[in-house]
Amino acid sequence: MSRRGNNNVRGPTSALTEFLRESGINPALIARRVATRNQGPPNEQQPVAGPSTNNGVGSSVDNGSQSERPAPDATPGPQDESRVPLSGYVSDQLDEPEERSPVKKTRTSKRKVTAAAKARARKKAKEDGDYQSSSDDEYTALSKGMRTMGATGNSKPPVGSFESCAKCTKQFTVTRYTVAADPPPGYLCHDCVKAAGIDPFKKPVAPKKRKLNTDKRDFVNFEERRLPTLVSLCVELVSKHIDDIEALGNIGSVNMDEISKALAKNRSLNSQNAHLFYDVRNKALRFYDATHLTPPAFTTLAGLNPNLAHLHLDFCGRLTSPVLECFASSLPHLTSITLLGPFLVRVEAWIEFFRSKPDLRSFRITQSPRFDSSCARQLAESCTKLEELQLREVGLLSDEFIEPLCALSPLKVLDLANPGIGIDEDGWIKLLKRHGRTLETFNPSWHTGFTGAALRRGLGKHARLLSELILEGCESLADEDVARFFRHLANNTDEQESVEDTMDTTNDVSRVEDASTFNPPLRVLSLARNDVLSDATLTALLEHSGSSLTCLSLNGLRSLSTDALVLLKCAVGLRRLDLSWCREVDDFVMKEIVSAMPKLEEVKLWGCSRVKGNGWAGKRGLKIHGVEPNARRR
Repeated sequence: MSRRGNNNVRGPTSALTEFLRESGINPALIARRVATRNQGPPNEQQPVAGPSTNNGVGSSVDNGSQSERPAPDATPGPQDESRVPLSGYVSDQLDEPEERSPVKKTRTSKRKVTAAAKARARKKAKEDGDYQSSSDDEYTALSKGMRTMGATGNSKPPVGSFESCAKCTKQFTVTRYTVAADPPPGYLCHDCVKAAGIDPFKKPVAPKKRKLNTDKRDFVNFEERRLPTLVSLCVELVSKHIDDIEALGNIGSVNMDEISKALAKNRSLNSQNAHLFYDVRNKALRFYDATHLTPPAFTTLAGLNPNLAHLHLDFCGRLTSPVLECFASSLPHLTSITLLGPFLVRVEAWIEFFRSKPDLRSFRITQSPRFDSSCARQLAESCTKLEELQLREVGLLSDEFIEPLCALSPLKVLDLANPGIGIDEDGWIKLLKRHGRTLETFNPSWHTGFTGAALRRGLGKHARLLSELILEGCESLADEDVARFFRHLANNTDEQESVEDTMDTTNDVSRVEDASTFNPPLRVLSLARNDVLSDATLTALLEHSGSSLTCLSLNGLRSLSTDALVLLKCAVGLRRLDLSWCREVDDFVMKEIVSAMPKLEEVKLWGCSRVKGNGWAGKRGLKIHGVEPNARRR
């Protein structure tokens, strides 16, 4: 029972509710008028909608045919504006007709025509059988207005009243889920709604809101340090009290080297704190990053360390020709020098330096564009005791260097990698004929002229003490050439040696002596970036050097199969292994390899997408590079 009839308490009402109450319009009156309208004869022909009568009430059309006819050409007058809507009874008919805008009426009629056309298209599709309804279709969900209003705009009958189904003419009780007929007029019972594939209980699908760019994840490309690191604090403290550095006492050479690495990591070495490493008793000095050292600082280095025998300077781009001349005069005991990036040193300075250092035993430079064949010629004439030579990334390195390099005494280390021009096949054979018997370290990487013939007739024929071989990026080498080279080292015979392979005319006695001496297994080997090498090469090198290898790089050998990679377990002495971009490597292969190598300290697996780290990555003391941190979650 309603409580509103038992008390006089009323809450705030809207303007529409107050207007309906003053006009005497209530739900009972509306229900009575609707019932009176529905009691008319069903077969009575409805008149076509026309101009309104004098009392302002026009005829209504229940079948919706008015929306299908075009609007008359005549300009509508005031009487046309008061035409009764298609929804039958509305409360606005009780008042005086209000003037409506012709533009608004035209837009309303267009919307009604469009809705009727869509309704006809859906009905035709259902009759042809092309339309398939689905409960998952978002267009079968009824809108809020469809549940409360009929398709023609009529208000829905009160909940609990009786209504006849527009399709099966069966009488049913109106509920809040009653659906209007489509096409109108009338309403459908629950059975007809279910048969039509409409879900009356389904809520209308709300349109998805597009996420703003601010909702996306933010990527942090830098690391913000709110507090200084311990290394930076120590460096700052040492630089502040550099004049009192003697108070620290004897730090030791090992600790000095660690401090030098820490300074290089932050690129903090400068002319002020460099004095920490200077001592008149120093025999060796190495700076890992000398970027901030100026030419006067290098001159000071030579003056405060007169007894240096070994000098190693990385990133010494500010080292000039006068500084190198100062090294020649201020460092009389210098026998080994290694320079990375001496761009500014000219030819004259190199020649003068070699003339003043006849006892030089090790000369290593990287990235020196002005070093030419005249410098190499002076090096061969003056430094007759040279044992180690490295001319890496020298832009002018070519066949012109062959003659002066062959004039040098037999070398133990020869590194001519990454040339600007390069040496051809005959030049390599001459070099290896001169230095091959004493070579311990050999690096011809990235030379296109280093072919299979140079490997077989040069290194394979003359090498006797080789322990470190770097063959990176030698695109002229074939898989069979490298495999034959390692099989020759293992068997000490060249199965296919011919007359043209013999470079010198030696007697049979010398051949027997050569056969009695063969090259021992290698300790360091790199075949990186040679994508043509495959299983034959890996099998042959493991047969010759598998038991003694400590460092092996197979970076970029994408043709290696799983069966060949598993053979790596015979190299039990490996400490560093690089299998980056070997596509067949997976967790099963790595598990067999790691379990067979007790001394393995570092492994690189960049580009190995099949490796997740499951079952083998937890070995204590093993550093793994290249496996993504979230690989196990995939």
